[in-house]
Amino acid sequence: MRIGSFTLDRRSVTAQWRGGGPVVTAAICVVCVIVWLLEVLLQHVSPSLFTAMLGQGMFMPIAAVEHPWTWLTSMFLHSPSILHVAFNMMALWSVGPVLERMFGHWRYLAFYLICGLGGATALTLWCRVTGNWLMAAYGASGAIFGLFAALLVVFMKSGADLRSMLVCMVINFALPVIMPNVAWQAHVGGFVVGGLLTWLLVDGVPAMRGQSASRRMWIYGSAVTVVLVVALILCVPPIGRVA
Repeated sequence: MRIGSFTLDRRSVTAQWRGGGPVVTAAICVVCVIVWLLEVLLQHVSPSLFTAMLGQGMFMPIAAVEHPWTWLTSMFLHSPSILHVAFNMMALWSVGPVLERMFGHWRYLAFYLICGLGGATALTLWCRVTGNWLMAAYGASGAIFGLFAALLVVFMKSGADLRSMLVCMVINFALPVIMPNVAWQAHVGGFVVGGLLTWLLVDGVPAMRGQSASRRMWIYGSAVTVVLVVALILCVPPIGRVA
């Protein structure tokens, strides 16, 4: 099986891992596509299981504390429509390999998941501010927007030409206007968290600049994660207190 120029066999994966290839990006794509195929199958074979799968896997701010696993599982669920998963996977593959090589495999995976958590937290904060808790979200978009922000920060830091990146970002941010039922709050949250975390990693606190990349990711990533989790939990009202 191939994903772009990436071949999914043991020898190739091992070589790609050692050579800094997009192993984690490819794995995320494979998991998302497999989960999507399962969704499509269940939608036609067992609608009740399909409904249960989405209900237990998607992120619902009002149930975020009772169902904390959805902070993670929602990043790998997509709409049964092929457009949702196809667009997200193309977007992921367009930016993921560059950042995976730059960050390293494990740091990249941690960064991706933290950005996804940022999207969930932003949606929960929006529900808290507006009082509308009848919202839910699933998809990799929040995490992917975090990757876009990371690449933007890196481009700005290096003085690279930003035009193509800005055009791509404008198109992605315009999607909620074109497509209905898109959780734009998660996009914004992932983008903000991704940009902030990247800035911390490449610049950040002067006293930390001499530390290794792994140590900086551990410290900054842990701090951002704690802030996001605490903010998310504090935003969710106790059961029975939703107006």
